[in-house]
Amino acid sequence: MRKALILLPVLFGATPAFAQSTPSPGDVAQVQRVLGDPATADRVANVVQALSNAFLNLPVGEVQAAVEGRRPTPADRHVTVGDLARRDDPNFERNFHRQVAQAAPMMRQGMKAMSEALPEMMQGLGQAQRALERAAANMPDPNYPKR
Repeated sequence: MRKALILLPVLFGATPAFAQSTPSPGDVAQVQRVLGDPATADRVANVVQALSNAFLNLPVGEVQAAVEGRRPTPADRHVTVGDLARRDDPNFERNFHRQVAQAAPMMRQGMKAMSEALPEMMQGLGQAQRALERAAANMPDPNYPKR
């Protein structure tokens, strides 16, 4: 009985996984094509670049003032993450953008590896789904009368 009580939350947590349909081989092939396309990696690199710029422009001066235990000044309201980083490294922005640009080939390589591993991953997920279905089929019915 204790096992059933322990496994019951796991079963309910797995319910959304049961609701998902198993992707067809055509879906997997389409995902592989998208992951293997160098243009996809370039788009991801552009998104990372844009997110990096947005992060550098994030205002943090008021937070810094609060951490230091003081009221923010009007100048604090305009201090960004990039401003703080540039204080320590005058070439920060150039180095930062160079590092993000150098990450693009690594992203391409990672996406290619993911594309190649996708069939095996889907096979493993299918096996896990079948194992969960077998486990759920062996669970006692909670509505069954107690003795």
